[in-house]
Amino acid sequence: MEKKKMDYFATVLISSLSSASILLIATLGLAVVFGLMGVINLAHGEFIMLGAYSALTATQLGIPFIAAIPIAVILTMAFGALVEIIIIRRLYGRLFDTMLATWGLSLALYQGAVLIFGSVSPGIGMPQMNFNVGDYTLATYPIFMILVAVIMLAGIYLLLTRSVYGMKARAAIQVPDMARAIGIDSARTNTLTFAIGCGLAGFAGAILLPIVPATPSMGFAFVIKAFLTVVIAGPVTLAGSALAAIGVGTGASVVASFMTSVAGDLFFFILTVVLLRLYPLGISAKWRMKL
Repeated sequence: MEKKKMDYFATVLISSLSSASILLIATLGLAVVFGLMGVINLAHGEFIMLGAYSALTATQLGIPFIAAIPIAVILTMAFGALVEIIIIRRLYGRLFDTMLATWGLSLALYQGAVLIFGSVSPGIGMPQMNFNVGDYTLATYPIFMILVAVIMLAGIYLLLTRSVYGMKARAAIQVPDMARAIGIDSARTNTLTFAIGCGLAGFAGAILLPIVPATPSMGFAFVIKAFLTVVIAGPVTLAGSALAAIGVGTGASVVASFMTSVAGDLFFFILTVVLLRLYPLGISAKWRMKL
């Protein structure tokens, strides 16, 4: 009996870490755009949706799912670059105007998806691989998202902190005049950064397609929690987002496992309020002072 309880707690913990990893995967694109560029992209959920529909359409054309994922990333990056050039580029430093513009974009993308794909789309099915923890069975693919989240986080960190592009991207946003003075094309760098953030959202939609079927409203399931995770994170966006997603996301999933999904969501929002009350500038606000 004791072993059965331990097995149950182990499955709950693993499933909760998987849920937190899914939240982190959906958040990282927003963390790049908001944390690095200071742009609040209210259409982030719709970029996740675009990635999902791109991957779904590719698989319907006979392309293997593993090959459909990079296609979705490329398409969402290209669309993100177009959005930055046409809309975002003219609104840097105008926070509320950017929010209004991206909110309008989200409505347009949502309605466009409804008109093109309808309100319900066929899924691609989750790979039928499972593993057992005692008497309990867990699907392998959602657990695989833990590894995906770790690889994404490490890759983005190395890109932004250990590459020439990362230095250019930070300079283009933080000191644009000086960046231009030393030969950095700030406009092109900002376009690439925004496109990378959108591509990460597209990757999230594609990689999560077997778990979260493509629908016009699928982004709504992620965008609110993703924004709250980034707000909780504070100025050290990547590390803060990882800690916030794992802490708050895992806690909410554990509560949902023992109670209901509504209780889990309520726990998420209550803990968010508490953390913002204790750390109004985010949990990482004082980290920079210690580094």
